[in-house]
This record gives sequence, structure tokens and C-alpha cells, in this order.
Amino acid sequence: MKKHLQNVGFWCVVALIVIVSVFPFYYAVITSFKTGTSLFEVDYFITSFDLANYAQVMENKKFLRSIFNSVLIAGATVGFAMFLAVTASYALARVHFRGRSLLLMSILAVSMFPQIAVLAGLFELIRFLGIYNTPWAMILSYTIFTLPFTVWVLTTFMRDLPIEIEEAAIIDGATPWNIITQVFLPLMWPALVTTGLLAFIGAWNEFLFALTFTASEEQRTVPVAIALLSGSTEFETPWGALMAASVIVTVPLIILVLIFQQKIVSGLTAGGVKG
Repeated sequence: MKKHLQNVGFWCVVALIVIVSVFPFYYAVITSFKTGTSLFEVDYFITSFDLANYAQVMENKKFLRSIFNSVLIAGATVGFAMFLAVTASYALARVHFRGRSLLLMSILAVSMFPQIAVLAGLFELIRFLGIYNTPWAMILSYTIFTLPFTVWVLTTFMRDLPIEIEEAAIIDGATPWNIITQVFLPLMWPALVTTGLLAFIGAWNEFLFALTFTASEEQRTVPVAIALLSGSTEFETPWGALMAASVIVTVPLIILVLIFQQKIVSGLTAGGVKG
């Protein structure tokens, strides 16, 4: 009886967490189908199914340009972060040198600084490099803030891989680059998918740097474009367009998570090679 009550209590807590997490997105979906004065009516179920807001958003070339910018920047961020993280994690996990643990802790400590604390310094660096108001400004800043997490996760994963695999590759004449690309990478797919997807989501949703390092509409990313929709006069119902745009940019992330959910779980829980 006691165990049954514990199970009921556990699932009630899980249901409450799911409801609190999902409800904002659910309400955004409901609101995105409304137009006119119905936007200000509180409904918890779909009472109308009008795609006018979605049509207006998708016909807006500036918003489509922002989606393209976000895809480009997030994809480039993942590419650079994964390349640097894989090579760095190999050195930190497999190469013995003095100060290795201190270096790993220093990399992790970088992620403890809030964005606003380094915003001014990073802004001056970007101005000095001459990449202000270009995609490279966001790619650089996102990569810097993504690397600590990716390096830490991949280092932990690579450290738990059997040393015998590496030794066999060395005996066969493999170079460190061959070991990384041909031996470790196929074994690290769960960790790579996990860190890559989380890095993509972080770059896709980032707002502060995207707002600070861009000055023109052509370079804006999706979060900035959505934030500016509320005061836009281009749409008949700005709030409806805002909800529709939010749903449009959120659904692809949900689909990616659902597709790679098994890899994500494996990457977060597995620490070695299964027989």
C-alpha cells in the first residue's frame, strides 16, 4: 500500500512538471489560430482554426531571412564547437601533461560567467575584429559559450572508452588524427548528438548577443525578429503573428529532440562501450 501511494505521488509530481513545462507552448499554439478580438479571450481549447497568422508570418521576407540567419549561425556554431571540442577532449582525456585537471576546471569555470558580465568586453573584441553586424559575431560568441559544456561532456565520455581500443590502433600505425576520426568518433555518436543538439538549441534561442551584435534587419536572428514583432505594424494582429512565429521556430526543435531522443539519453547516461 505504501509503495503504491509512493508511485501515485511520483507520477502526480511528474504530471505537474509536464503540465507546467508544456502549457506555455500549448497556449501559444491555441492563440496562434486566433485573430481580431478573439486574441484577448482566454480559452484552454482550440475554438477556431484560422491559419491567417501563419500565412502572414511566412509571407514576411524579413522573418524568413531571420530563420535562414539562425540556421546558418546555429549550424556553424555546432560545426566549430564540435571540431574544437572533439580535439580538445582527446587531449584532455588521453594525453597526459602537467596541469591537465586545472585546464579542464578552467574550461568549465568559463561557463559560470553570465552573458551580461562579458558583454562589454566581447563587444569590444568583435568591433576590433571588424565582424560587428555579421554572422561571424554571433558564431564567435556562441562558440565561446558552447565550448565549456561540449568539452566537458566529450572529455568525460572519451575518458571512459577502453584504452585497449586506442592501443590497438597505435600498434596498427594510426596517428592521433586517425584515432580521433576513425576509432573514437563512431563510438561517440550518442555524446556527439547530445552535445551538438544542445549547442544548436542554445545558439538558436540566444537573444542577448544577437540583439547586441546586430544593427540591421538583414542580420537579425529569429529570437530578435520575434521580439520585434510585438511592435510591428506590418501585421494586422501582431500578437497573433508573434504566437505563430514562436510556434514555427519551436516545432523544428521539438522534432529534432524526438528524432534523436534515444541518442540523447544514451549520451547523457552512457559512459563507455557496450559489449
